[in-house]
Amino acid sequence: MTFSLTVSDEVRALAPGFTPVVIEAHGLVNGPSSEASSALLDDAARRLAVRLDGRAPHQDPHMTAWREVYTAFGAKPSRTRNSAEALAKRALSDGGLPRINLLVDLYNAVSVAYLMPVGGEDLDRVRGGMRLERATGDEEFVTVAAGEEAVEHPDAGEVICRDDEGVTCRRWNWRQGPRTRLTEETVSGVFLLENLAPMPAADAERAATELTELLEKFSPGVRIERARVIG
Repeated sequence: MTFSLTVSDEVRALAPGFTPVVIEAHGLVNGPSSEASSALLDDAARRLAVRLDGRAPHQDPHMTAWREVYTAFGAKPSRTRNSAEALAKRALSDGGLPRINLLVDLYNAVSVAYLMPVGGEDLDRVRGGMRLERATGDEEFVTVAAGEEAVEHPDAGEVICRDDEGVTCRRWNWRQGPRTRLTEETVSGVFLLENLAPMPAADAERAATELTELLEKFSPGVRIERARVIG
């Protein structure tokens, strides 16, 4: 297992309380959303409601910290919400959480239950290690617009996640590109659980343990290991 996530000095300076947990998994079994994965999402929404106790997601101290970081690199957090806040808002709405595919349902359930950003990437589509850094503005982010492939460029200074081929996620964890998403053909993946102070590191560890157990349950025989975080 060779995956690594490098966190640049500029990102560390922006968010000194950032302590990601990265899980690498091989031998995954993915497929369409199921009754079991749907039940996990419903349970996560219930856990979130208990955690918030009537508050809006952005009023949670962890989400407040993410909003402050987003503002610090120039994003408008009420318009471009971090992935956990965006999911939480959907979880509490009448429409509820989306059902994407089995693996995405699993990590979305953990994200909502713990109110922390969690992402998943297809390792076979990642080129080299992944890096969290501040953009120059020249990088390419390949996305889809009006059903067609389109290339965007991040704003100078925004936090991006990228590999050797280009940007995989804009504004830290706001919008993932299609190239490295987990699909029903994914067999190897990497999962990033991202927390900031004041969220206790122990909570992030519990979230990582829960995700690991879910991956083992839904993909019998999967090989899981903690990946390296550099920087």
